[in-house]
Amino acid sequence: MITPVRVSYAVLAATIILAGILHLGAPLLVVLFSYFALRQLYSLTRRKWLALALFIIAVVGIGAAGVYFTRAAILALPDVADTSIPSASAWAQKRQIELPFTDFESLRQVVVGALGEEANYLRNVANVAKATTTNLVFSILGIVAAASLFFKTGLDPYRGTHRVKNNLYSICCDQVSRRFRDFYRSFETVMGAQITISLINTALTAIFLMAVHMPHAPLLIAVTFLCGLVPIVGNLLSNTIIVFFALTMSLKLAISALVFLVVIHKLEYLLNSKIIGDRIRNPVWLTLIALILGERLMGIPGLILAPVVLNYLRVEMLTVEVPARHEEVEVLSR
Repeated sequence: MITPVRVSYAVLAATIILAGILHLGAPLLVVLFSYFALRQLYSLTRRKWLALALFIIAVVGIGAAGVYFTRAAILALPDVADTSIPSASAWAQKRQIELPFTDFESLRQVVVGALGEEANYLRNVANVAKATTTNLVFSILGIVAAASLFFKTGLDPYRGTHRVKNNLYSICCDQVSRRFRDFYRSFETVMGAQITISLINTALTAIFLMAVHMPHAPLLIAVTFLCGLVPIVGNLLSNTIIVFFALTMSLKLAISALVFLVVIHKLEYLLNSKIIGDRIRNPVWLTLIALILGERLMGIPGLILAPVVLNYLRVEMLTVEVPARHEEVEVLSR
């Protein structure tokens, strides 16, 4: 029998499955992260429009910072190459290893040649541009959807005008809203654990940065914490930035930073399974299996969504009471 409750479960399941099949995991995460940020800002300001304005300013600031870091990285590549390539060449000569490059120009020719051998270079650039544009458009749509949900537009905004008040459509909308609200609460629970993980990761990274006297250490520490709020992906992004800054000093420091950050990255997997597992009250092995399955099915977005889905399933199943069979009742009564 089709009921509004069953319809709501089917809609949520279809949304998650389609997000995996159509590779829409990233836009779904944009909606969840944006809504989470808006809710946190609202808890501080108690004004929805002010929370939205602060959120827009933060998004624009993060975007501008991303553009700035990308531009600075591109402009600094020749200097980084001039600093690191001589050290790499000396290291290779000691071990009788012949490198295909000796300076930045020869390195650039090697990279361009490798790209040209594997596929058409212009086609690769076009594909990257297309993917970037698509992700940007979907991210903007996700932010708009999150803002709409934040102001509680609702699935049935004209409910009061319906001739039949207790109609099937409105009841289904209520149940679907409830399912998605419960799913968001699971995401909120996982994000609470992720903040703890980010703090631990930031503290360990700060100790390393201060110990090696890394330039711009306070800025890198702040970037590490902000990036760490995004599971797995954020850690990879902050690690890349730190290694790049280390390259501007010396190749040896860059290698040390890379080794240290790889260890931190592996530690984050254990922290994810332990801390998030404790927060959602699931055993570590089950959380690890969920992370592996999520990554295999949806890639990096699956790593983030897997604990959320696992916690949601647990919470939903805990609300379902299974009547005991007659034989079980007799055994328990003895």
